[in-house]
Amino acid sequence: MDTEFNPAQKRILIFIVAYNAEKTISDVLHRIPASLRNKNVEVLVIDDFSRDETFSKGLAYQNPEEDFRITVLRTPENQGYGGNQKLGYHYAIDHGFDIVALVHGDGQYAPEKLPDLLGPFFKDEADAVFGSRMINRQDALKGGMPLYKWLGNQVLTRFQNALLGTHFSEFHSGYRLYSTDALRQIPFERNSNDFHFDTEIIIQLVWKKLRITELPIPTYYGDEICHVNGMKYAWDVARTMLRSSFHARNLLYDRKFDMGPVEETYDLKLGFTSSHTMAIERVRPGADVLDIGCGRGYVSEELAKSARRVVAIDLYVPESSTNPKVEFHRLDLDSGVFPVDISQYDQIFMLDIIEHLRDPVVFMEGLRAATGYKRPAIVLTTANIGFYVTRFMLLFGFFNYGRKGILDRTHTRLFTFDSMRELLDETGYKVTEVKGIPAPYPRALGDNAFSRALVGLNNLLIKLNKGFFSYQILVCAQAKPTVPNLLIETIGSSDALKKKVTTTGTVA
Repeated sequence: MDTEFNPAQKRILIFIVAYNAEKTISDVLHRIPASLRNKNVEVLVIDDFSRDETFSKGLAYQNPEEDFRITVLRTPENQGYGGNQKLGYHYAIDHGFDIVALVHGDGQYAPEKLPDLLGPFFKDEADAVFGSRMINRQDALKGGMPLYKWLGNQVLTRFQNALLGTHFSEFHSGYRLYSTDALRQIPFERNSNDFHFDTEIIIQLVWKKLRITELPIPTYYGDEICHVNGMKYAWDVARTMLRSSFHARNLLYDRKFDMGPVEETYDLKLGFTSSHTMAIERVRPGADVLDIGCGRGYVSEELAKSARRVVAIDLYVPESSTNPKVEFHRLDLDSGVFPVDISQYDQIFMLDIIEHLRDPVVFMEGLRAATGYKRPAIVLTTANIGFYVTRFMLLFGFFNYGRKGILDRTHTRLFTFDSMRELLDETGYKVTEVKGIPAPYPRALGDNAFSRALVGLNNLLIKLNKGFFSYQILVCAQAKPTVPNLLIETIGSSDALKKKVTTTGTVA
């Protein structure tokens, strides 16, 4: 069906990517429906440094007397299919368009379908619309799609749907329309300049939870020249999907898929062996507990089930707790100033926080000095940089920081078992217990029998070699008094002992 357009509606850019399209570009421009030929619509042709007369053919179609504007540009050097799209999408954003419709200059995708594909935007039903040749799969073969491409399209699409958790009929149509609001929300400029740009932008849209609609389009294969190396394209798509999956599981970092703020707080890891469950097990019943780096206070609430009271401090904390045993204080931990009297506490918990501090050595020394004569127990967890996954990544040249995990972007220091023990020893703590913590497979793979079995296997492997198989480190330690405090304590105890000697004549 045709859609009526007027200046009060959305501004539309029909963006035509063209490379060596001198034989087809005029026909593509001619086939744009009459309903779109008004001052609310502009056509942008970007000739990607063609070796033929694509540019001049496009210029010849311009008519300055019409409201329907056609702009023809030519890149100073070939940018590639993805690079050309980046230019067009930035043009759409910079010139205030609401929608940009990607059309190919070789005529493979029918311009006549544009009004239908634009429909969901005017009903506010989509942020992106993809023309699909595979909604009715047999139609693609009838339209001349070679059998090997038809099969490859379906195999790749199934693989991509499985990894991305989507149900698209195809990932490989180049007939696409985007709202510029959606494009502003994703870092498409970081994507490849090659043909798998289209796969990367789908991943970004899905992860940003933007609405994607598929509509059927006819399949047409004529005498156009295909510039895609099929095997290379399939490899690039597969590699991109795997990289995005590894990124999502915090096993690898890829900046193009990093959309959104870095997480400063984390969810509880309960129900399986984790840093949280192992720490909670070590709360002394009736103890006064200080939770340093408490985040949103989820663990603090669990600690309070055994402790007499819990005071929790961090930069981002709730205003208050519904539990009268839990008290929150807001503090930048790198300030070096504590809002509470540290010497009041029996246990101090520092879970997954020491690696975030600007200077862990200075912090631990300051904490020790603030304990006075108390000698509190310290329960500390941190990531183990010696974990086998990071070792293998380094072996193959990868050391990519990410949003979560051992190589979290917010980590300032990384530790092994030995370096963690050394830091505590140097800053005045007596280590009393060291344990390895398995990887949180239920968080990465879902809480199921398989992920729990992996946790069990990881625990067994930790017994063989904790430095190699531990995802995290748990250390229990005791703060030693500083020399000035120990001197004061020595003088005080000596005075008491002198009185006893004077009275009884013996130390015993």
